[in-house]
Amino acid sequence: MIKHLLYLMILLALPAMAQNKAKEILYVGTFSENDSKGIYVMEFDRNTLNFKEIQTIHDRKSPSFITIHPNKKYLYAAYREGTGDQDPNGTVIAYVIKSDNGELEKINEVSSRGAGPCHISVDPAGSTVFVSHYQGGNLASFKILDNGGISEAASFIQHEGSSKHPERQAGPHMHSMIPSRDGQFVYASDLGLDKIMIYRLTPSESTLSLATPSYAGSAAGAGPRHFVIHPHLPYAYSVEELSNTVAIFKVDPQSGALSPIDRVNMLSDQIRTDFNAAADIHISKNGKWLYASNRGQNNLACYEINSKNGTLTLKGHIDSGGEHPRNFKIDDKGEFVFVANMNSDNVVVFSHDPQTGMLTPTGKSIHIPRAVCVEQLSLDR
Repeated sequence: MIKHLLYLMILLALPAMAQNKAKEILYVGTFSENDSKGIYVMEFDRNTLNFKEIQTIHDRKSPSFITIHPNKKYLYAAYREGTGDQDPNGTVIAYVIKSDNGELEKINEVSSRGAGPCHISVDPAGSTVFVSHYQGGNLASFKILDNGGISEAASFIQHEGSSKHPERQAGPHMHSMIPSRDGQFVYASDLGLDKIMIYRLTPSESTLSLATPSYAGSAAGAGPRHFVIHPHLPYAYSVEELSNTVAIFKVDPQSGALSPIDRVNMLSDQIRTDFNAAADIHISKNGKWLYASNRGQNNLACYEINSKNGTLTLKGHIDSGGEHPRNFKIDDKGEFVFVANMNSDNVVVFSHDPQTGMLTPTGKSIHIPRAVCVEQLSLDR
């Protein structure tokens, strides 16, 4: 009888044991300054919060944004450096992720087609890679090949125009491309135009064409930067760099149209700084909380999302634990938030309370020179 009970206890414990032993990896993109080694591949121990560097990749300069394919087998990086010495454009590189340890192995590379690539993403079906170019004010799409590599650009679109700010908005400055939940549309935030352009994706060709309506306007001088779509409610949110605000939209899933609802301030009235620039925006796994990062005050604003109308209520500000927080990553299991502070060369780990939305410093951080982007992957697949 005792043997049977012991056997049953072991069987019940196996799933938890397997979960604890599963390797978790953080991939950190950087700017190639301050001794940065490019992309950092770090093994993360969820129980001890310790990190171990297992690989660095420096195929080109400044892999400033990275993304993982929905099937978790491939990683794509947008490098600021071109494919040749005289190439003014950036480079997109595809990597296969080794299933046993998370290390990256290059598949292929292509020209990004524009200058200053600053964001890269993949559609939910895993057919297409999207790249935004800040300096060039344009965007491109790339077909994902059977081996996880990428084609030459399937679409290349140059934006035209300007807006209110005499320096930052004298021309177009593309900043991010975020696909809709069903992958039919792509929302392209152009800081220079004060517009979120709306494109329709043809997955079989990985091509983009303007939707109808073709854009949603931001307030003059707002500077839309990054964009997030709620995981199950019909709302979306734009973080606006120049005005340090978050714009709220109702999403029409049929046309892709964005209808403005409200705009809220991001800044704390308890901190005085000469410079502020909103950066990134994400929603918690349970859909209750929205976070947006600010460089200057160096914090994350936390908002509660009203599930009935999508509006936001500010719950507080959390110090980023460093200087110049750009991108941040909400842990796939909802337990932690990883914040990349570029000017202090660190990625800081916060614990996340899904009930209150609050973030608490764990005292753990990784020293990574010029850290700007964080992705996460569990190898228990």
